This record gives sequence, structure tokens and C-alpha cells, in this order.
Amino acid sequence: MRRRSAIKLILAVAAAAGLAAAGYAASRPLAEESKAQYLSSYTWTLKKPWFGGFSALKITDGGSAMVVLSDRSTLVTARIARRQGRISGITAASAHRLRASTGKTLRGFAGDSEGLAIAPDGSRYISFEGAARVARYRRPEAPAEVLPRPKAFRKLPPNKSLETLAIDSRGRLYTLPERAFDKNGRIPVWRWNGRRWSRPFSLPPRGGFLPVDADFGPDGRFYLLERDLTLLGFRSRLRRWDITAAGPVNETTLLLTGPGTHDNLEGLSVWLDGTGRMRATMVSDDNFLPVQRTELVEYALPR
Repeated sequence: MRRRSAIKLILAVAAAAGLAAAGYAASRPLAEESKAQYLSSYTWTLKKPWFGGFSALKITDGGSAMVVLSDRSTLVTARIARRQGRISGITAASAHRLRASTGKTLRGFAGDSEGLAIAPDGSRYISFEGAARVARYRRPEAPAEVLPRPKAFRKLPPNKSLETLAIDSRGRLYTLPERAFDKNGRIPVWRWNGRRWSRPFSLPPRGGFLPVDADFGPDGRFYLLERDLTLLGFRSRLRRWDITAAGPVNETTLLLTGPGTHDNLEGLSVWLDGTGRMRATMVSDDNFLPVQRTELVEYALPR
């Protein structure tokens, strides 16, 4: 989330920080329709110039490692230590600044990286919100291979565009904008099949929540993380669908938190732990502000 209204953002995060300091932020979300079970939260701190602004992550190696992406074009790999299943420590292993197709380091508007998907061959696919596009990185240090940009991408608002990226079991990519509804007031979803983009379906917006990340779980379902910014802090919501040939069905709200329960959750990874339990791990974007924090939050998900 970048270049927002400074006044609204600062007021909201200051209020959220005050609520957390006062003990208002509950260990469990203030949920109206919650079906997910809260497991734990971990605040990650690191004194590195690139640290912060994380907008996407993928948990790997059964929960002992992760790839995390900042919105300033830094791709980080890290090891995760756990105690009784809960995150007890994180150690950064590598950090790479992403490059353009020309080989130059991405910066500013062109480097607003938001979504991350990892293909079976290890390629990283990344969506960008400034100049709306999706790029493939065969290696973190390699130049970008930019996928074709359909006309629809070029018409998206510059700071409300391709916020999410997910990959299904067939290797197809899915992306959707943060705030760019179609003519029917729905959230458009685009799919890349390796040759071209199509728009197979759309999703219904509900309330003031906006999409910030998505993932396909081990169960093959589509999970969407959404955020709402209020003057009392951030709210988060997690919805799920079965994706069929006819489109998305069986919409379920798994998580709905109250203001200040968590920080600005923007990244989502759905995975199986060693016991076979499905988890959602989410990471917050601290906007490089001292009143926010980089928080990793985990929930157990129902089947």
C-alpha cells in the first residue's frame, strides 16, 4: 500500500498502535463470521535498509522457510524457527533487489511490487501495481521477463491495480486489482494460461474491504485476503471459493477481524503443516512507518 492519503493513514496506524499498546488488540480476532482458529502472532524486526513494506509471502519447507516480497522490489528468503508449531524466530538468508527487463534495478513507480507466486520450477512471478504488469524471474537476481500486457491492464488506476497474484495446480496465474471494479461493480479476475490473458470470472465485493493478496490452498480452493482501513485501525477478512468451470462457487468467510486486532495484513500463504492441518500465514506491510510493525499472523483453517 503506497502513496495513500498521508493524513488518513497516519491517524489510522497511530490509533491502531495506541489500541495495541493499551491491550485492546485481542489475541483472537473480533470476528463476526470467523471460522478460522487463531494460532499465533510474531513481530519480526531487523535493522536493514530494505526491511519493511512486505506485501506478499509464500511459506515453504513445511513452515520452516519463506519467500517474502516488499513493495520496494526486494525479494527476501528467510528461515523460520518454531516452538510447538508457533513462530519463535526468523533469520533472513538472502535479499535481492528486483531488476527490469533491461537489467537495471527497479525503483520508484516502476518498482511497486505487490503480488508473488512461485511456479513448480522455482520461477518467481511478481505483479506490479504502479505500471500494471506481471513479470517472471527465473532467478531472484535475473532480469525480468515481462508477460504481455493486455489493454485492460493499461487502463487500471496506477495505485489501485495488480495487488494480488496466485498460481493454481495447473500452473495458471490469477491476478486482480485492489480497487478497479468492472461495469457490473464486481472485482475482475484475469488468468494467464502460459500464452494469453483471459477474464474467466469476477468476484463480489462486500462492504468496505479491498483485495490485497490471494492464494490457492493445498485443497485447490481460492483464498482472498482483504483489508479495510478505518480510523480505529486495520480490519482483515479472508474469503474462500471453489473454482469450477462455471466460475467461483461456495463463497465462505473464514475470518473477519475488528479494528486493531492485527496490523496492516497484506500477504497471504495457505499451506499444510506437519500434522496435516491447513494454515493461513499472513504478513503485514508496515509502510516503513515507526508506528507500525512487521507482523506474521497464523490461523488454522477448516477443511
